[in-house]
Amino acid sequence: MPWPGELLSPAEMARADAAAIGAGVPGFTLMQAAGRAVARAAMRRFRPLRTLVLAGPGNNGGDGYVAARLLDQAGWPVAVAALAPPRPDSDAAQAAAGWHGPMLPFTPAEAARAGLIIDAVFGAGLTRPVEGQVAATLAAAGGPILAVDMPSGLDGATGQPRGPVMAAALSVTFFRLKPGHLLYPGRDLCGELVLADIGLPSSVLADIAPATFANGPGLWRLPRPEIAGHKYRRGHVAVLAGPAMTGAARLAAGAARRAGAGLVTLLAPDPTTAAVLRAGEPGVMVSEVPLASLLADRRVNAWVVGPGLPTTPATAALLRQVIAAGRQVVADAGALTAAGSPEALCGASVLTPHEGEFAAIFGSIGPDRLAAARRAARETGAVVLLKGPDTVIAAPDGRAAINHNAPPSLATAGSGDVLAGIIAALLAQGMAPFEAAAAAAHRHAAAAAATGPGMIAEDLIANLAQLPLD
Repeated sequence: MPWPGELLSPAEMARADAAAIGAGVPGFTLMQAAGRAVARAAMRRFRPLRTLVLAGPGNNGGDGYVAARLLDQAGWPVAVAALAPPRPDSDAAQAAAGWHGPMLPFTPAEAARAGLIIDAVFGAGLTRPVEGQVAATLAAAGGPILAVDMPSGLDGATGQPRGPVMAAALSVTFFRLKPGHLLYPGRDLCGELVLADIGLPSSVLADIAPATFANGPGLWRLPRPEIAGHKYRRGHVAVLAGPAMTGAARLAAGAARRAGAGLVTLLAPDPTTAAVLRAGEPGVMVSEVPLASLLADRRVNAWVVGPGLPTTPATAALLRQVIAAGRQVVADAGALTAAGSPEALCGASVLTPHEGEFAAIFGSIGPDRLAAARRAARETGAVVLLKGPDTVIAAPDGRAAINHNAPPSLATAGSGDVLAGIIAALLAQGMAPFEAAAAAAHRHAAAAAATGPGMIAEDLIANLAQLPLD
């Protein structure tokens, strides 16, 4: 993971700043370190350009004044345009007092003449839309924008724009990322991310107790095969197959095998479907026994219900039967739509809806994907993996992770079936549902990145075997 795993909302980041200051770290020292990080990032990314620092009246603007002074000392042509003066006796006022270079009007005309804009107007904590002179000035930028913390107008908690937001080429933030850095459209609007250490001690996190994380191996530990183990110790996954879209179940089964399950059984609804399934990989077992018979085998410890199943009452009944048996269940695709309500999904281990399926069951996602996924997890008692380019994994206890390594090639038929199979395999090997879902999302994306833009779902399965366990 390229940065620490904890993600802090703007309110939590304010608490971290306050805790550090309360522990004896001067606020102005933090501001100087932040401005230094901005100046260094500018010098590493850009050649010396005619630079205009747009400074707001708060701490974000204070960071900008410090960055302006340091760039000026490095020989850059720099000016500052202040939206408003800082509050007297504040850290930002002290930073502004250290700036002795040119001051320009805060106008679109000045922004248009600049080769580089440093957006130090508002940062992540803004609670109202950017409009009027600020919006017009940022929109007139004549060159790339370097955002201090986040582009002005972007909600640090949700990644949603408040009014018009100008995309940054580079965003420099401090101590920990915020959810809005990883959630879309925020991830696109932030451009390249630089996370700078400005001297906040990590001990301030103890009282904050972050519950949101950037998904990565720091959140989970993958199961490792035991030297003296056997196939049943590695778990037995069952996948319910439908009569029409048999490929979906086969993809889930193949992924479960490559993700480490010791055995995988495809449960066919009829002899014709069984014959089709037996024409596939020889290592996948195919069974035609009644569902109750397979449920009676306690060694079958993880189930995938949904890929390729029709959206019918019969599918909903199958899901209820497996859940009622007390098995670990990954509910996906047809099973989700057939269930139709949160109540019908209670008792499942992991739910894997895309946005349309989520809305049909839980209502509109709205502007806050994290809050929506957490709400669904609380309602069902299941881990909810809300698919998307910024997949959110939420647990009933409030923990949530944002997956950030998925390439766009994952938008292909069958990739969701593969993901369901990976999750089931990890559950079968003893991982807890939240950790299994988070690890599966990360490895699913890594397997996609190993192929490139021409990837198809079958490539994911082959690539899983090549991924390291670290």
